[in-house]
Amino acid sequence: MPTTLSQSDLPGLELIHRGKVRDVYALPGNRLLMVATDRLSAFDVVLPDPIPGKGEMLTQISNFWFARTAHIIPNHLTGEDVASVLPAGVDPKLYAKRAVITKRLKPVPVEAIARGYLIGSGWKDYQATGALCGITLPPGLQQAQKLPEAIFTPSTKAAVGDHDENVSFDAVVAAVGEDLANAVRKATLAIYAFAAAFAAERGIIVADTKLEFGTDENGVLHVMDEMLTPDSSRFWPADAYKVGISPPSYDKQFVRDYLVDIGWNKSPPAPKVPESVIAGTAAKYAEALDKLAGIRLD
Repeated sequence: MPTTLSQSDLPGLELIHRGKVRDVYALPGNRLLMVATDRLSAFDVVLPDPIPGKGEMLTQISNFWFARTAHIIPNHLTGEDVASVLPAGVDPKLYAKRAVITKRLKPVPVEAIARGYLIGSGWKDYQATGALCGITLPPGLQQAQKLPEAIFTPSTKAAVGDHDENVSFDAVVAAVGEDLANAVRKATLAIYAFAAAFAAERGIIVADTKLEFGTDENGVLHVMDEMLTPDSSRFWPADAYKVGISPPSYDKQFVRDYLVDIGWNKSPPAPKVPESVIAGTAAKYAEALDKLAGIRLD
């Protein structure tokens, strides 16, 4: 059965970051131990209730995609056995499927987002301005409509409790330089195109996805953190897709919709989530993992 972990506890290892979902520890040799907990964030706020097994599912689906996109861009995984670095007395079963050993990279300070469909904050921006991240889109598009071509729509990287904000490509150039900005955009769109085609063969639409990148000591760009998970992407069942509405999802939209329905103001503290929503969210994640990767954790 999947394990449940709200917060990691690894005595003797240096905790360098506790994010919305991941706890990151320093390891010798310019490496990191990255642990995906079962915490869930929505609207950039961490919810009080974990989703049992979610961290395992996120890690397994990320590893699946990292392996299949290595021909496009290097990734942060070292391939080392997690049990080899755990402190004495820690149950390795708790971390085996939810943790990875990675290269320690210099993060690119931008959320790299590819959008193939008009939904979420992109739909709101389009309604207000007819554009998205400085990209003018054709008039008359509807909610959830497929875009003429996938676009790169970066955002800022928000701290825990803050909200990401969409920015223009020029803002990315100003932040990291033209060469790196172009490399990130090219890699983001290439990964999205590959994943969208792969998922389409399995009856899933990848509406959009958010990626994170970093550079190694030689300046080589790597994709890192997580990849094409239900936390970082919108997955829609193709047979239920319809233009003009927000389609049902295999991702945390299930939780987002509940929080919108109860009128939460999207500011901390987040409300408790009913057991039925927790179970439904876990089932959505498990279904995506099975459909996309053929992996079951039960």
